[in-house]
Amino acid sequence: MTSVLFVVSEEGYWGEECVEPLETLSETDASVDVATPSGNEPVVDDRSIDPDNVGEETAEQVKEVHANDQRLQNPKPVASADPDMYDAVVFPGGHGTEWDVNQDKHARALLRELVERDDQSKALVICHAVGLLAFARDSNGDFLVDGRDVTGFPNAWEEDIVGDNDLMPDGRKLPYWVEDEVKAAGGNWDAELDSETSVTVDGDLITARGPSSSREAAMALVEAIGVTPPA
Repeated sequence: MTSVLFVVSEEGYWGEECVEPLETLSETDASVDVATPSGNEPVVDDRSIDPDNVGEETAEQVKEVHANDQRLQNPKPVASADPDMYDAVVFPGGHGTEWDVNQDKHARALLRELVERDDQSKALVICHAVGLLAFARDSNGDFLVDGRDVTGFPNAWEEDIVGDNDLMPDGRKLPYWVEDEVKAAGGNWDAELDSETSVTVDGDLITARGPSSSREAAMALVEAIGVTPPA
């Protein structure tokens, strides 16, 4: 059976970017597990369940899944996840990933293992989680993203969120801007700002720009790993 692992932030994942792919993959014949950096329950970004930000329907769906999906309620630590058990790994976004998932050596190793394997394994990285690519290196010590086509959360959007000194609305200092770091690591960046959605497939690596691209990204992964798509 095809197996997929979701690596979700404990510092604040963006609801739709996790729930949409999680629900989509759950409607296929794949098995799905969830991990977090420490094995504690993931935390949903409050802004991603605010109806004024995301709409009533999305807010209610995310809150329901976050509260009741047992995989989210009982994640495993990323360090205990065996890459050989999985055909794909999904890294949902959210600003919180900048403080935990993107800095986690086990998450980086998991990503490296799946994209370097000589099989059909895939990695889907969404929004701020694309920052992980700026820190992950291949087995030769080179940046994994160097020369790859990617999309992700753009500077143009970040400018509308952070304030003076890169402070987030909750007062935390944003440690880096995803677009800047991925470009510096050699990624061929195009967030397709004139398009409603942005999903880029470069071999075994799939990247998505943000919440509105979550469904398209999930379907791209479904096709890539060859599982039965949802009805």
